[in-house]
Amino acid sequence: MSRQIHGGDIYSYGKIAGNIRLIDFSANINPLGLPEGVKNAVIENLDDFSNYPDPLCRELVKEIALHENVPESYILCGSGAADIIYRIAEAVRPGITVVTAPTFSEYEEAVRAAGSNIKYYYLHKGNGFNAGKDILDEVGPGIDLMFLCNPNNPTGNLTDKKLVLALAEKCRENKTILAVDECFIDFLENAGEFSIVDCLHAYDNVIVLKAFTKIYAMAGIRLGYAMCSDKDIIQRLGRAGQPWSVSSVAQLCGTAALKETDYIHRTKKLIKENREKLTLELRSLGFEVFASCANFILFRTENKALSRELLKYGILIRSCDNFVGLDNSFFRIAVKSKEDNEYLVESLKKLTPKG
Repeated sequence: MSRQIHGGDIYSYGKIAGNIRLIDFSANINPLGLPEGVKNAVIENLDDFSNYPDPLCRELVKEIALHENVPESYILCGSGAADIIYRIAEAVRPGITVVTAPTFSEYEEAVRAAGSNIKYYYLHKGNGFNAGKDILDEVGPGIDLMFLCNPNNPTGNLTDKKLVLALAEKCRENKTILAVDECFIDFLENAGEFSIVDCLHAYDNVIVLKAFTKIYAMAGIRLGYAMCSDKDIIQRLGRAGQPWSVSSVAQLCGTAALKETDYIHRTKKLIKENREKLTLELRSLGFEVFASCANFILFRTENKALSRELLKYGILIRSCDNFVGLDNSFFRIAVKSKEDNEYLVESLKKLTPKG
């Protein structure tokens, strides 16, 4: 059986939690749950699911293009962002790939499967895991691919848009493809100030990844997409995966989700308020908490058994010991509903009594 490297593995822990309801803080999913419009779209179109899906995702691509304000030719849909990541690795077949550390482990998993060597740019705790201008020095001759997660997972911090564009330019000079993962950027109230989607026309070596997984709570439906102004790259990504990789259900749900504008407004307000309160609560308990702009929080504690101890309260959190650059003293938690967050804090108080 393959090793679990992500959060969201509720299936292994249900029995451990006994009769207590399992609350999954290990997966960074929108606490508002699946939008009503998405639920209704599934129910109202059940009879259509006996047909093969559109292999070109035409209706969905049209809606994404309107939503992102990019040409339809820029877009390729896949079965979640992970599918797109593996397509990039297969299409590029990089000799050397640069990844930040710590960051989402799937980048490294995908390119190693494609035979790539890895070069790390380490993000350091001392400066809040922020990328500096020296990240530009990581790109040079022989670097075929670079991944940048913005906001970064698991740290939750942002890389300034000017620095990302400077990195895109440095990559272009060295014939390097830059893949920018913006899967969490829509949780930001000021997402437009950091997203580089509006600059794709100027950088044909840049691929932006996005997904419906987190922001629309559609993790089980599996839907993501890539955007790039280079038609050849989009075609190569298309050839790198299987046909009909996006199900009819996923296409329908994605089209419906993009109409849920009020849902997104409520999400951004909820996440900001709950993240700020949860951060303060964690700090008051003595944890070392790192500033986050996303819907999750990274913190550190000397109690390295914390994730195991929380299971007796039915709480699942993400141990970060398998992130390059972190160890088993780091944990990540999702920002959830007010009630779930309060239950987490009360449970932590029982494990870390004052004094």
